[in-house]
Amino acid sequence: MKVVNKMGGDRTEESLKKLVYNLYTAIESGDIPEMRLSSRTKDNIVFDQSKSVWKYGSSSVVRSVKTTDGAQFMAKSLYTIEFIIDMIKNSKSSTLREMYYISEGWKDYKFHSQDESNLLAEDLEVITSLMREDFRLRPEENGASVIGNLTIEEKSRKGEFKRINCRDDVGDAGYSIPYNVEIEKVKLISHDVDFILAIETGGMFDRLVENGFDENFRSLLVHLKGQPARSTRRLLKRLNTELGIPIYVFTDGDPWSFRIFGSIAYGAIKTAHISEWLAVPSSEFIGITASDILNYDLP
Repeated sequence: MKVVNKMGGDRTEESLKKLVYNLYTAIESGDIPEMRLSSRTKDNIVFDQSKSVWKYGSSSVVRSVKTTDGAQFMAKSLYTIEFIIDMIKNSKSSTLREMYYISEGWKDYKFHSQDESNLLAEDLEVITSLMREDFRLRPEENGASVIGNLTIEEKSRKGEFKRINCRDDVGDAGYSIPYNVEIEKVKLISHDVDFILAIETGGMFDRLVENGFDENFRSLLVHLKGQPARSTRRLLKRLNTELGIPIYVFTDGDPWSFRIFGSIAYGAIKTAHISEWLAVPSSEFIGITASDILNYDLP
């Protein structure tokens, strides 16, 4: 699946309306309207050797009005598309949780849980080859923090770009990564660092900032906040591909931490349709491993 990223509002609206039109023409022709998308299960995950990332395989599922569940999915999709188009037209955005609550007004077609609304938004990504940011939907949580000698320009609410140095123009908490880090929102201007250290825990991030690690070792520190948000992974990808900065992932020595590293390096099941835009296969793991405990007699 090819992801069409960094789309303008008009093109996003056009793609969504085309999806609706295809359903309408199916009904007009006497056919059963349906939506086909890649099966988003672990069994359909394949490793793309050419790009070194996890992607969805050839298996697909069909959602049609033949079944009650399929009809419900179709109706909820149409309500969601109408909601997204309305945001585009009014230059607004919404959190995923807000969309879940707004669906209470959709009566029989409201979402029964936020997980359901989140999954439908992801399904629309897969079907349309767009990204959630194109839909003006964002997660409730904020992105992580960055500190180091990186200069960016971020677009303000007034539509003006403000230049920020992520070391000199921020406090100890660093620069907070916004939910949308595409070029129309965040421009990467320049840097004077040798590598990026992506750090799992807040305590270690704060300690390294306190010790001046970013200045002493010419590095850019990124706090992952545990399992990194999509915006964090996307920014890491841009920093690596556009500026050529190598990435090292520093985590604890447990299975969850290896999963964190894997999501940065190779992608995750939930976002396998956009792994090429998020994953950095050249990332290196420098956290503690189980063998280190024995080899170095760690407590």
